[in-house]
Amino acid sequence: MNPLEPGQQLDHFLLEATVARGGMATIFRAIDLRTQRQVAIKVPHFEAESDPVFFERFQREAELGRRLDHPGLIRVLPDSGRSRMYMVMEWAEGKLLREVLNEQRPFPIERAVRIAGHMCDALQYIHSQGVVHRDLKPENIIVDSHDNVKLIDFGIAGLSGARRLTFGKLSNTIGTPDYISPEQVRGRRGDARSDIYALGVMLYEMLTGQVPFPEQNPLSAMNARLRHAPTAPRKYNAALSPQLESVVLRALERDPERRYASAQEFARDLRHPDQVAIYAHEQKSSGRQTVWFAGAAAYAGFLLIPTVIFALLFYVARHQ
Repeated sequence: MNPLEPGQQLDHFLLEATVARGGMATIFRAIDLRTQRQVAIKVPHFEAESDPVFFERFQREAELGRRLDHPGLIRVLPDSGRSRMYMVMEWAEGKLLREVLNEQRPFPIERAVRIAGHMCDALQYIHSQGVVHRDLKPENIIVDSHDNVKLIDFGIAGLSGARRLTFGKLSNTIGTPDYISPEQVRGRRGDARSDIYALGVMLYEMLTGQVPFPEQNPLSAMNARLRHAPTAPRKYNAALSPQLESVVLRALERDPERRYASAQEFARDLRHPDQVAIYAHEQKSSGRQTVWFAGAAAYAGFLLIPTVIFALLFYVARHQ
């Protein structure tokens, strides 16, 4: 079956334009012909509809969108009588944070702090509802003309008490390489502190114009955050205060126990930097060497596995 295109009608919705097209679904701007209201419609690709894991994830995303109610989140609208699977959402004016970063980087400090503060408010709300986003990135943040934000795409969100879902693609399982936390790189599910890490990455990017680990490939970027602390952001932007740098680096701690315990605590320090104590971060070379040595030892052990297996097979063959 041919994919939907702008100009076509889906039930009582007229598709006006393609907003985003991903590997599993396409988002359209549309008009509800019954109410003449503008909406956003997320339509899975036909090949994705038959995937039971994607189906359950899509249903969970719709459920969360209907249940959660906060100005910093896109609402999912109730609708019935559909001819196929899709999700109807409120239409939000603005641009993706990624588009804004492409137009201007770094941001003025006040703007970066303001946007991050609004994201903290939205995160504090979803975390209080037992929800973890797990895929925060500039492509999933809408910013309006007043720098208000809306979080979108809860496709891989975690819900307290819900069964864990698995999926073949790395980015759909644990997030996007530049923004996932060290614990997610290690294969853990991630919790609210993983969202705080992702927000720390975005704040670093807004303030410096680059991500903390600008490696050439995703595997290198993920490995770097396991081995090293990020470069202090003041090295890229000397206008940052030591207090603001301390806030950013605390959000980016490798150990979740050393990060902010909540988005509310993160927001408080962003909005009251005069009350922030200069924080002792993972910057010592000895710490880097220890992590590097552990990583190198693990890698060496991995390389030895085929040798050990071959030796065992050779021994068995000789003694049969």
